[in-house]
Amino acid sequence: MSVVVPPADRVAAPAGHPTSPRDPAVPRRRWLRRAALLAGLGGGASALEGIRNRVRLAETRHEFAAAPRSGPQRTVRVAHVTDLHLAAIGPLEQRLLERLHASAVDLIAFTGDMIDDADNRHVLDTFLSECPHAPARVSIAGNWEYGSGLPLEEHRRIHERHGVNWLVNRSIVVATPAGRVRVTGLDDLRCGRPDAAAALRDAPPADAHLLLLHCPALCDVPAAGRADLALAGHTHGGQVAPLGFAAVRPRGSGRYVAGWYRDATTPMYVSRGIGTSGLPLRVGAVAELPLIDWSIG
Repeated sequence: MSVVVPPADRVAAPAGHPTSPRDPAVPRRRWLRRAALLAGLGGGASALEGIRNRVRLAETRHEFAAAPRSGPQRTVRVAHVTDLHLAAIGPLEQRLLERLHASAVDLIAFTGDMIDDADNRHVLDTFLSECPHAPARVSIAGNWEYGSGLPLEEHRRIHERHGVNWLVNRSIVVATPAGRVRVTGLDDLRCGRPDAAAALRDAPPADAHLLLLHCPALCDVPAAGRADLALAGHTHGGQVAPLGFAAVRPRGSGRYVAGWYRDATTPMYVSRGIGTSGLPLRVGAVAELPLIDWSIG
């Protein structure tokens, strides 16, 4: 069964342009206006702190097992990179690359919104060329892959040129030190057509199943299917979240903000992501590189 997305969750396209590349910016502008108002309430000191936070990076470490296991544990280390919104390779991006190279990861998962504008395709190309050659690297589309104005096929070509598997309603099985992991990537909830049935058709058996989403609300759509672990981004942790309160989040966030959600259909980790969108600041939601040591048997 294909995922059926309620009309309200999609961005309306102008007449005659059913997939207008700038559609994602319409609700995002409303979100940012409200976020700016909230940031302004904190005064100048909060604004300065927000600008400083924009170049900070928190490396968060997690241990995860889908079920209690007996006997020796085998783990796969997953690095989750999302919402880069690349415009340049600056201090934050350099720090991220350094941490990825130092972390001995087995799998790097990119979960969308790599660039906002087609003019930045060369930055994406450079960033992927400088990423470590982990045993497995996979990527999916977010709303800004559609909103960038760069055709989705060009996104795929750039990723695959650097050995990154482009998974839009596709599954692959990758070999890791802990066993075979099926990785399923679904299309974006807001601007694409997520189809778990197509993604899992003829999928080979594996020891564990990783599901990649951009919008975490997709995890609550039954037709998205089940997996052992899901990774999502999109929310930026609110991006402007004074005292940790994310009053405003983009559509497609659902009830999710950041961190672990083990009560979802599939246990899910939602990252705060790396970059910013609209407002060039972060308040109470520092950029994040999650590293997950996943026991799969």
